Amino acid sequence: MPEGPEIRRMVDDIAAAVAARPAARVHFAFARLKPMETRLAGRRVTSVEARGKAVLVFFAARDDDGPWCVYSHNQLYGQWRIGPADRAPETRRQLRFAIVAGERAARLYSASDIRVLRPDALASVPYLARLGPDPLNETVDDAALTAQLTEPRFAGRALGGLLLDQAFVAGIGNYLRSEILFLAGVHPKRTPATLTSTERAHLVAAIRTLIERAYRLKGITNDPERARRLADAGHSFSARRHMVFGRAGQPCPVCNGAIEKQRVASRRLYLCPACQPASPLAAS
Repeated sequence: MPEGPEIRRMVDDIAAAVAARPAARVHFAFARLKPMETRLAGRRVTSVEARGKAVLVFFAARDDDGPWCVYSHNQLYGQWRIGPADRAPETRRQLRFAIVAGERAARLYSASDIRVLRPDALASVPYLARLGPDPLNETVDDAALTAQLTEPRFAGRALGGLLLDQAFVAGIGNYLRSEILFLAGVHPKRTPATLTSTERAHLVAAIRTLIERAYRLKGITNDPERARRLADAGHSFSARRHMVFGRAGQPCPVCNGAIEKQRVASRRLYLCPACQPASPLAAS
């Protein structure tokens, strides 16, 4: 499943293709949404936004009919494709939603969670209603992220599972989880309640740094200078992309110890046992 940075980059691409232009055609695959095709066609796409792992496409008001928004969530299999208006990509995927504007089109394949609603009704979408702070798509200060760590419903949960909960912090997925915990020097079994104030500050900084870095560097969470050195040495993108994720048995970039792979919350997680001690006492 794409994580927040990948969704945000896709939103940038969708906006570049169709935003600030009238939609010549709008297509929905689902019968319940077909009446909205003619209702949205001809309206200007005012903006395209990301909320966590969801995409929002806003359409301007027209005549006596107010603005609309198309909400979609890629879930596991959804995929956006940007291309020429007159030529759909060759794919066996099923087209679910499309906007054609000028010479470009944005097409969403395979996704099943698509809704059309008024912008002021977005809070009624269950996924959006439960989202936590979204550092990549809204203004979120360190105090807000720290407050999440002390929130009673989160404080007693192991961070290895908690970081995947979109109600905690929006946009974090599996690779970001491993990388955030490693950069913060925190073991996945630790809970927010056991963290020292210094550890909380390191975790907040790691969340902010790595979400932004993964967006800016197209999925790279490794230290940018280290990633550049590895690229100059001829290493592949996958070999230089992450600090620990996907690198079981390889040396830790900090202490040179062996990186381990575990299953946490039914998904693979990577860590350095030396840099991320399980005991709060050892971490102090």
